[in-house]
Amino acid sequence: MRRFVIFLLLICVVALFAARLTILHINDTHGHAWPWNETNNPNIGGFAAIATIVEEVRKEVESAGGHVLFLHAGDMNTGVPESDMLDAAPDIVAFNMMKLDAMVLGNHELDKPKQVLARQMKLAKFPMLSANFHDPEGVVKPEPYIVKDFGDVKVAIIGLTTEETAILEPLHLKGATFANCVETAKRLVEELKGKVDIIVVLAHLGWEPGGEGKTTSKQLAQLVDGIDVIVDGHSHTKFETAQVVNNVIVVQAWEWGKYVGRLDLEIENGKIVSHSWRAIPVNLKVYKGKDEQGKDIYEFVDKPYEEHFYVKTVLDYFRELGGERLNTVIGKTRVLLDGERANVRSKSTNLANMICDAMMWKVNADVALMNGGGIRASIRPGDITVRDVLTVLPFGNTLYVLKMTGEQLMKVLEYAATVKEGQGAFLQVGGLTWKSVAGKVVEAKVKGEPIDPSRTYVVVTNNYLAGGGDGYTMLTNLPGYDTGFRLDSVLVEYIQTVLEGEIKDYDSSLRYVRE
Repeated sequence: MRRFVIFLLLICVVALFAARLTILHINDTHGHAWPWNETNNPNIGGFAAIATIVEEVRKEVESAGGHVLFLHAGDMNTGVPESDMLDAAPDIVAFNMMKLDAMVLGNHELDKPKQVLARQMKLAKFPMLSANFHDPEGVVKPEPYIVKDFGDVKVAIIGLTTEETAILEPLHLKGATFANCVETAKRLVEELKGKVDIIVVLAHLGWEPGGEGKTTSKQLAQLVDGIDVIVDGHSHTKFETAQVVNNVIVVQAWEWGKYVGRLDLEIENGKIVSHSWRAIPVNLKVYKGKDEQGKDIYEFVDKPYEEHFYVKTVLDYFRELGGERLNTVIGKTRVLLDGERANVRSKSTNLANMICDAMMWKVNADVALMNGGGIRASIRPGDITVRDVLTVLPFGNTLYVLKMTGEQLMKVLEYAATVKEGQGAFLQVGGLTWKSVAGKVVEAKVKGEPIDPSRTYVVVTNNYLAGGGDGYTMLTNLPGYDTGFRLDSVLVEYIQTVLEGEIKDYDSSLRYVRE
């Protein structure tokens, strides 16, 4: 009997020092505040359904004496016109209603002038973090970290933004810099040692691939001791399980709010003793065929989640603003216009070729240069609306005309040949065909003729690349000018004028061949 009493006392003592923490997380939502349709997957995602998931998990965990953190690993901006037109106000208001605990700055938070980000941070009722970001102008002042004290456990949340933002978003930085993530993390982990129980890094770094001058979440876990959890974004990686690197738990929840990641931690004496993670599908479905009446049949991957009434009501209001203009039909296409992320960042597609051709047509240029990362979606067969075009080209970029010698143009191709497939810097072109082998340019022609090093060519690009974006620094300080023509408007004009409003087919030939 005495042994049994001692055993019970030991259990009670352990319980006194045990804590349960659940981290819910999303990343790279890119304006997807409302449900949307994909092939064989209608009405998926949306913040109202995510709000229901967050509310259900909070009730479950807190009723059992645990604690919940809800985190966003960056890139709420850019991707859906209704959000883009309002500088992500719908997204932020929805996050406020969901009581988001913290968000890290992603590179796309700097797609617009810093003053826009400053207004977003003022609207947000949650902190936007970035410990390695420094703005000498003082316009954007993110906190480096926050500490959440739940009583039985103290949790520090450190924000880190990818260093390659300096390459990806040069137009609006105006002197702002991004310090090395490993060095920043080491300094802050040392500073927090003994003050908190658990250190979470909320990171917009990406799982892979790595590269010179940028840190991945995998590398951060390998190189910095003392981190317990990394909640990651940026690479749009679909994790099947949590990764454990150097005793650091690393998680990421794919993209667009298709999933909500759930990480459950058991903590004893300030140490994580066990963990489990799952990706909760947000109304994702599996196509099961057709019924006897020919109606499509779908089956939910997980249980269906109803949309939270209050969040849905607010988001519906925002969606109605400007909706009539966005629904204007500007043309039709009989074929899929391919703007899928994996494709436009690795090869020529019919949509990428069309965009480049439209750029050349508008300014009568010899060559067009476009970054694959600037093309954000496909256009499916049927009516083409203003919304479709703005979803494909959401950045508001303008055409920039340059005069370049053949020698200077070759410098662009030499750099482009080194860009890895899957990177936003992958070069889409018009008026130009070229080939590289093992990262070296072996052939390049303009309108079927080999590039003449001494000849001057009229080259059209976008203002992002002309400003040195995606590493194309060789395009800066060349003679040229910003036309002010918005790329999305140029594409609409090209479809309506040159293609006479109907696309029956379009050139999808490989203008760049890589071996």
